Order: sequence, then structure tokens, then C-alpha cells
Amino acid sequence: MHLYCGKRMELEQMKIQSDFLVIGSGVAGLFFALKVADRGTVSLITKRNIMDTNTSQAQGGIASVFDALDSFDLHIQDTLDAGDGLCNVEVVEKVVKNGPDRIRELIDMGVSFNLKTGNPAEKGEKGLHLTREGGHSHNRIVHAQDMTGMELQKVMTRHVLDHPNITVYEDHLAIDLITVSTRMKRGLITTTHEDFCIGAYVLDRRSNIVLTFESKITLLSTGGCGKVYLYTSNPDIATGDGIAMGYRAGATIANMEFVQFHPTCLYHPNAKNFLLSEALRGEGAVLLDKSGHAFMQKYDPRKDLACRDVVARAIDAEMKKSGDDHVYLDISDKNADFIRTRFPNLYEKCLSFGYDMTREPIPVVPAAHYMCGGVVTDMNGRTDIARLYAVGETACTGLHGANRLASNSLIEALVYADSAARQACRELEERDFQIPQAPPWDDVGTSPADELIMVSQNWDEIRRFMWNYVGIVRSDKRLSRAWHRIQMIQNEIREFYWDFKVSADLIELRNIAVVAELIIRCAMHRKESRGLHYNIEYPEKDDLRWKKDTIIRRQFVG
Repeated sequence: MHLYCGKRMELEQMKIQSDFLVIGSGVAGLFFALKVADRGTVSLITKRNIMDTNTSQAQGGIASVFDALDSFDLHIQDTLDAGDGLCNVEVVEKVVKNGPDRIRELIDMGVSFNLKTGNPAEKGEKGLHLTREGGHSHNRIVHAQDMTGMELQKVMTRHVLDHPNITVYEDHLAIDLITVSTRMKRGLITTTHEDFCIGAYVLDRRSNIVLTFESKITLLSTGGCGKVYLYTSNPDIATGDGIAMGYRAGATIANMEFVQFHPTCLYHPNAKNFLLSEALRGEGAVLLDKSGHAFMQKYDPRKDLACRDVVARAIDAEMKKSGDDHVYLDISDKNADFIRTRFPNLYEKCLSFGYDMTREPIPVVPAAHYMCGGVVTDMNGRTDIARLYAVGETACTGLHGANRLASNSLIEALVYADSAARQACRELEERDFQIPQAPPWDDVGTSPADELIMVSQNWDEIRRFMWNYVGIVRSDKRLSRAWHRIQMIQNEIREFYWDFKVSADLIELRNIAVVAELIIRCAMHRKESRGLHYNIEYPEKDDLRWKKDTIIRRQFVG
């Protein structure tokens, strides 16, 4: 059996060794694990159930060129346009040109994508049904109904659980990376953050025991950080764990100010995190104000198919102008059977909240959706800490720049997981890695937490001021207020963390506080408006001074 059940261990300090440690069970982590598993043993840890990921929530699809009228050059240009001057052209070319091969691999694995209607004889890539989303000049979104991520998650999970070299540890939450150095300083071996990663300390949530996972190669693939904001399309697991751990270990972080807000989440008090896919607008849905008037033509010639940053700001402006707390998304002029067939999950979900999208507009509001920044990697997913890789939303590869083009995230995760796996396997072949002895987890002097109200209070406060002060539209005054508040909260969290035994809630609070601070720092630094970052005091883009990444590294003392 290769699914660890979390039984209580007799030893308080248990060490688990493997060639590869994968932290996170979304598409990036699963694909990497499958690629390296024939070369060594893999420990894959996931903070909850293996299916509980951002990937499984992805609706729209995967952007890739398959239509004869489309081209790599057009997909590249659309990506560069969306990225607003900050994309790495070499990275964009790599992802776009390698995309179709990764889609073919998924088909070979058993992923069932939608085929062209009326053409059941065509199979594989020739018969793929392609749709369009905002910012794309052609139909190039490969999809599985309106639940593409869930289809990928199910197929990959099945393969992972069947592989003899992969052991999955559910309900295991990584606390921090273990990094060491073997430099000589005045005749002594010293330990710093700088040299290489040998694994992670991990909390077994079921037993409350901290385990030491030691590995030759470690991959951060923990997804995004939407829970930093009060309103988000992300599931509860999206607390920025990988970015926070990477930063604390000394990895370079970039472009955290570029938080993508999805324009259309269902507005309903009980509709937690429910996103209405951009594919709706790709199929003709129109945004309306409370009077039923379309408004996107006032903001962009592409109207409802403008890029997400433009649409989100347009909705925000309309809401502020009218005083309303939502706008509407209307696809009811389309054939009802088409809507129910093309969007079965969205139709049923909306119906459960009392809205029939075949007959009426649906209330929507923007919500935090995707982090374009993250842990900086090279072309093969390597961070600047040796033996530590990052892939997926945790990473900042240079693909997205200042704004992610719709449905480019899954293809980036697949392409970079493949490249990272190839590079990691080469590393193991070229070097005889020995796993050094990891220092034991030390919680001597700590006691069980007795003031859990502090955790919930700080969690709520961070999410609320991030939404109000560091949201879709920002100002220097708002950012300054957010900065002062996060500093106070960080001091409280540090004191609490070192005085009490760790818990899952405390670990996640610590991580969202770090990510919030990184977002605020980057937003304060960038004195212009570009892509997803809009500051009312610097409303114009300034290529001369700010056409560059925002880089942050942790300053170590001692």
C-alpha cells in the first residue's frame, strides 16, 4: 500500500528518507512525481486529501495550439500582451512550443478531453474541441467539460497511487525546509541557509507529531495563496505555504504584487469560493450592470473578452460608481440545451443556489484567484537553493509577467514539471548525493497553545485588510496602513510560534502572514500601474524605470 494512513508513531522523532520529496498534490506535483518515480523513491506529502488542490477546482481548461488557423507565434504574442512587458520571452516560447506534447501525454494517460461535436470518429488531438477565453486571439483552450482540473486530478492521482515507488502522505503539512551548508570557515564546518536543501520538517496532522522528511531532491508545488484575501476563488488549502517556506529558507522571491483577481465569482452568501469560468464569456456571456446594460465596451475594445486585470478593474469601477456589491453575468440568450451540455457543473451549481443561467443573469463579484509571482526558478524549475525546485503557482518562472493569460497556468505546470523532472534525474545521475543528517526538530520549552483566539483573530484581520488595502485598486496610503498592520501581526505570530507547540492553524497563519508581507512589500516598491498592480497615485505604466521584476530576498543576520 502506498497511501500513508498517519498512524501514531512510537518514536516522537521519525525520519523518512527518499530520493525525491514532493510537497503538494496538484497537477505540478503529481506530474513531477510520475516523471521521476522510475529513477528513485518518491515521498509525496499533501496537507489534506490528495484530491484537495487548486488543480481540482480549475474549470476552464489548458491553453495550447492545435487549430490549423492558430500558431505558436500567436499564442506567444497573446501571452506577451497579457503579461504587460514583464514576460520572459524565452520562457514563453518554451511553454507554448512544448504545450501540445504535454497534452498528448495526458491523452495517453487517459485524460478525457472534449471532442468536436458531430465528429465522434475523430479521436486524440485531431478531434479536440477548442474554446476561447479572455486575451486569446484564437480558440485554443483544451477542456474536459467545465471541470478540466478535476479530470486531470483524478487520472494523475490514479497513476500516482498505482506506482510502486511513490508513497503518498495525506494530512501532512510541511512546516519548513531543511537547508544546510558544508562550508569551511576558520577550520570549522558552518551551517547557513545558502547551499542546499535536504528535505523538510512536516506535521502529521492526525498524530500531531513532527516528522523529518529527508531527500536528495525537494520540490515545492503547494499551489497559490488566495486565502490571504477575504474573497477568493481558491479552496481553504491555498495559504501560500511553498512561497513562505522558500522565502524563510533564503530563496529569491519575485513579483508578488501581481495578484490576479478573477472577475466572476458567484455572489451568494453560501457560495463559498465558487468561480464562474471565463469560458462562459468565451462562449458569449456578457457582463451587465444592475440596469441590464453591458459596460465592458467602455473599458476595452475586446469588451467581455479583455484580459482579467482589465475586466476585474472594470467591475470594481462599476461597483464603486453605483454603490452595488455585485454586477451580473448573462449567457441566457444562448440555447438552453447548449448551456446545460457545455457547462453542466456550472449550471447545476448555480441552480442549487436558485439561479437558472439559461433564463436569467447571474450575480458575480471579483475575487483573488492566482498569484503570478512566487519562488524564482530557472528554465528547469531550479531555485537558487541547490536541490530545491519549485513548479506551478508556487513558482515565478517568467511566463506570466504582470498578468497571467487565461488557462496558461495548467500548461505551465505541466511543461515545467516535465523539465524539472528531467533536470532532477540528471542531477542524481551526475552526482552521488548523500543525504546529510538533518538536525532534529526542536520544540523543547514550548507548551500546548492556550490562546487559539489569537490565531483566528490574526487570520481574519490579515484577510480583511489585504482585501481593503492591497486589493484590485491600491494607493500609497492604503499600502502604508497594511504595512504597519502586518508588522504588528508578524511580531505577535513570531512570539506565539516560538512559545507554543506547532499546530496546523498556526503553521498556515504564519505562512499567510509571510505572503501578505511579501505582497505588500512588492506593491509598495512598484511606483507605477502595470498589469495586475494598479496604484491610483501612479496610474500610468513607466517602462523606463519599472520594466523589471520586483525581487525580494530574506536578509539573514549573523
